Amino acid sequence: MNALREELAAVAARLVVEDGLDYASAKRKALHRVLGPGARTDLQPDNADLRAQIEQYLSVFHGKEHPALLWRLRCAALELMQEFAAFRPYLGGAVWNGTATEHSGLHLLLFADDAKEVEIHCINRDIAYATGQTAHYAGRGSVERIDLLWPPRRDGARPQPLQATLALYPAKDERGVLVHGTRGGGAERGSLQAVRALVEAGPSESG
Repeated sequence: MNALREELAAVAARLVVEDGLDYASAKRKALHRVLGPGARTDLQPDNADLRAQIEQYLSVFHGKEHPALLWRLRCAALELMQEFAAFRPYLGGAVWNGTATEHSGLHLLLFADDAKEVEIHCINRDIAYATGQTAHYAGRGSVERIDLLWPPRRDGARPQPLQATLALYPAKDERGVLVHGTRGGGAERGSLQAVRALVEAGPSESG
């Protein structure tokens, strides 16, 4: 990564961590701030470079509190995965890869013979949800998506709910979930067992 892309990645990283921007928006805003309007978009850093800068930013500016925050988010993710355990959940995104911030939501991939099975589960469990579409993890068009708050808003004292996105895949697509999107030899998504191991390790070892 050259000096300009490194600077752009550093600016974008701060926007992700402090302002909650997604990667694409943060890179566009960083390009505008550093080079002004009309700058060439091909100068933007790639997502791997941005993620590396986010990791560095979190370590420098949020090193004390970030492990505990990440652990709490992974605890919430584990509860969500247990709720949908029948659909062989995998955790992805910032909560899995360790770059989560206070703005991060939970992102699961679920696998079922019929996506309606997941909606029926939500209805039976009194979990409010909305549906939409999201890109397939392997770039093959789109799949159905369910958006919900976790934990659900119900009577009694509960933690502040998190935004959760459940991407619904055919059961046959599970075999490719750990193949696509790898980085540096590490899996981009984790099974219920893998997330449970991170939670059991505790905040100091779960980053």
